[in-house]
Amino acid sequence: MAVDSQLSSPLAPPASQMDAKLRFIEDITKNTASVQERVLAEILTRNAHTEYLNRFQLNGATHRDTFKSKVPVVTYEDLQPDIERVVNGDRSPIFSSHPISELLTSSGTSSGKSKLIPTIEEDMERRLLIFSLQMPIVNLYVPGLDKGKGLYFLFVHAETKTPGGLVARPVLTSCYKSDLYKTRPYDPFNDYTSPMEAILCADSFQSMYTQMLCGLLMRRQVLRVGAIFASTLLRVIRFLQLNWKQLSHDISTGTLNPKITDSSLRECIISKYLTGPNPELAQFVSNECSTEDWEGIVTRIWPNTKYLDVIVSGAMGQYIPMLEFYSRSLPMVSTAYASSECSFGVNLSPMCKPTEIAYTILPNMAYFEFLPYDTSFSPILSPPRLVDLADVEIGKKYELVITTYAGLYRYRVGDVLQVTGFHNMAPQFRFVKRKNAMLCIDVDNTDEAELQQAVENASVLLRRFETSVVEYTSYAYTKTIPGHYVIYWELHVKDAANSPPEEILNQCCLTIEESLNSVYIQSRVSFNSVGPLEIRVVKNGTFEELMDYAISRGASINQYKTPRCVTFAPILQLLDRRVISVHFSPSKPHWTPE
Repeated sequence: MAVDSQLSSPLAPPASQMDAKLRFIEDITKNTASVQERVLAEILTRNAHTEYLNRFQLNGATHRDTFKSKVPVVTYEDLQPDIERVVNGDRSPIFSSHPISELLTSSGTSSGKSKLIPTIEEDMERRLLIFSLQMPIVNLYVPGLDKGKGLYFLFVHAETKTPGGLVARPVLTSCYKSDLYKTRPYDPFNDYTSPMEAILCADSFQSMYTQMLCGLLMRRQVLRVGAIFASTLLRVIRFLQLNWKQLSHDISTGTLNPKITDSSLRECIISKYLTGPNPELAQFVSNECSTEDWEGIVTRIWPNTKYLDVIVSGAMGQYIPMLEFYSRSLPMVSTAYASSECSFGVNLSPMCKPTEIAYTILPNMAYFEFLPYDTSFSPILSPPRLVDLADVEIGKKYELVITTYAGLYRYRVGDVLQVTGFHNMAPQFRFVKRKNAMLCIDVDNTDEAELQQAVENASVLLRRFETSVVEYTSYAYTKTIPGHYVIYWELHVKDAANSPPEEILNQCCLTIEESLNSVYIQSRVSFNSVGPLEIRVVKNGTFEELMDYAISRGASINQYKTPRCVTFAPILQLLDRRVISVHFSPSKPHWTPE
């Protein structure tokens, strides 16, 4: 169904006024159902002889109904045994007729391990297609972006080799290191201040330092500032707070910080960017950064910035107030929706309010199905019927299910989306949440079951003091950079004279951290995107008071359950008023790339 309001949007002028990329979007969104049928037929035809599809006796069938009747809906855990075979070197066509080129690391599973998503070489072309569509769309709303540069903080992370010899790394690292990305033609709409040598430096300090230095040197040319996630951009601002003196020194003297030891990066910066002393710019940076008032620091240093390019949908929405503070409420643009498994779609109204962000699913990216999402629904009594892309209904929530060219079939991504409208015949979705995710600071996701187990592990340390955890809840604290998890504990202490000492409660913090998934631990140790976990011990009776408060607001005493994660300000204030001691992890949890 088409929506009349879209006819007046900038995407609707005659074809002669649109470039090829915008015409492409119009064409595929006008034919959503037929494009989806073609995509499914292509995937099933090319992969007809794979081991996975042969298990379900498709026998080369490509019809949608046959596919749905024979191939089950699965989760990552269902596929793990086959993925482990790929990890260990099995090169037979298990999932795809095309060779698996690498494994993309994604968010953690219920077992606490990082996902390993098989991918094929041509998938990179689809990811870069989404990338290539973003700026033509934004330029419709913000003209002149080809007249300046983008200050984007982009990073690669550690990669490992599987026992079978395949590279395993995050999807963005794969993208930035790909030949397609590194050799892409010059595009004035995607002209960045950061050189590839800085982006590809695996040392996070050296990479961030030199990207910031280049951004300062070209401050007048910067038209947009961004990072992938809102949390990352806040880390960058914090980095500037901590390192502006050395950056000013480098600019003033025309020399480079000796901590930049990567030879290719050092040579690049010295030969192409630090071409001589610039005391005037150095003094400007010092004047701006030496004050305690950092409100509007982004627009003060980069005065021509038109918007922030960051993801602020889903869990990243918690960072919007801080970004508004540092940017004097510049527009925040979330351009695309993608994951390790697949690229999904683009935001056709990029200058909308963060609360109104919706992504238009591009039907050529994969075959999409949608599982109706209703927390009160019992799938045992009546399994829900999956809905096709063209048949979703406005206002309803769905869990995303995909079938990809790389060989994921009816795979539950774990994202919950809500339909907000249509562009032509293609639905637009608001990202609601990660299914089962409860706590999130950056790329980490911690669910209720995982936190419960972590608290139980930590409470073992209290037993010799005859102390137990009566109740607990949690909160993702984002008023510091980086943010961190806060756990509120109410303790029952049998003998006050034998209560747990400070060092034991600090150790409880560390035990909880070491019980969480590898993505959280890597974020803490390697990425430094999550701060030390904090336990706030509250007075006895606090959680009874919390229940009384909930009942006073209409909750049923028979059905009341202590919320394991809280965000409502009055509840947080209630808890914080009753805090009697505060404790932090004394060290980082143990983590290695393996």
